[in-house]
Amino acid sequence: MTERKVEENVEKQLEEMTKIVDAKEKAEEEKVSKEFDAKARVEERSEFRRETREERFAREDKDKLDRWVPRTELGRKVRAGKIKDIDEVLREGKKIMEPEIVDLLVPGLMVDTLFIGQAKGKFGGGKRRAFRQTQKKTQEGNVLTFGVMAVVGDGHGHIGLGYGRAAETLPAKEKAVRKAKLGIVKIPRGCASYNCSCDEEHSIPLAVEGKCSSVVIRLMPAPQGTGLVVGNEMKKILKLAGIKDVYSQTEGKIRTTFNAAKALMVALNKIGEMRI
Repeated sequence: MTERKVEENVEKQLEEMTKIVDAKEKAEEEKVSKEFDAKARVEERSEFRRETREERFAREDKDKLDRWVPRTELGRKVRAGKIKDIDEVLREGKKIMEPEIVDLLVPGLMVDTLFIGQAKGKFGGGKRRAFRQTQKKTQEGNVLTFGVMAVVGDGHGHIGLGYGRAAETLPAKEKAVRKAKLGIVKIPRGCASYNCSCDEEHSIPLAVEGKCSSVVIRLMPAPQGTGLVVGNEMKKILKLAGIKDVYSQTEGKIRTTFNAAKALMVALNKIGEMRI
């Protein structure tokens, strides 16, 4: 009887140990499966995450650039990798006929629009907006046209300004951006303020003046920390050009952003034309 009891106790202990081991293994398996399921759900969410508007535009621009087939000699050289610097193109005075050339040679190109129009309406009237709406009277009725002024730049001296018109807003903006890329120029920068002795290119090297219609803009070098002492719309152009500090003096109807932006570009272009 004693031996039988001992055997029964041993069997019970073995059964209990087996149950404990099985329970531990089952708990570990459940933990691993839960972690795997959670990881799979995260990966699934990341894969099917809805892309933002900026990401979609960037992807579309990249796909469009990959499908680009150049039609000009300059475009074929850029596509083949023979020309890798936009300064080389501008220095030789070659005319850019395809905006994809600028997209390839100027990485990190930023785009912004100027508020050249104003909204209409009882409660929203008078607010500035990027689209300038005009209309023409015809026998069929009023024909609406939208105008957009866009500015492109990389923040390192390359800047371009363009104006586009179309029957709808998005095509007008695309035309403006395209013209801005085709008219990109190099603006020399420097530090010429009498009370600033740094070697950084944070301002303009000399005082210049630009005029368009009744608007006259004078730009003068400024020391570091001054900021852009110009109108809000003109700040967009100077920021994309990489200019951080400048003084300005304006005359005429500067509320006409269309003419003020052109006058500013005339002044910036004079910096490259002058020889010190």
